[in-house]
Amino acid sequence: MGDIRVDRRHLDRLLADSAGTYGAPYQRTFTELAETHRGRPVAEILPLLRRAADRALLEFTHADLREQATAISTGEPCVLRVTVT
Repeated sequence: MGDIRVDRRHLDRLLADSAGTYGAPYQRTFTELAETHRGRPVAEILPLLRRAADRALLEFTHADLREQATAISTGEPCVLRVTVT
């Protein structure tokens, strides 16, 4: 799965269990989609992931989001490599 760099001040944009106050942690949205959209077409999941990434101000590439959408669709494990800067 893709790599993403996140400034340590913005980890709350990514992690659902963060102590931060940011309102749109991506991990929570990803988990919800994985639970509710398994077996759905990638094309249906992809714009939902894009919106969640945009809302969380995370700069995933289209390829990264497609891989994530495919993992949700197929139920395969999803691994994201995060580098904290």
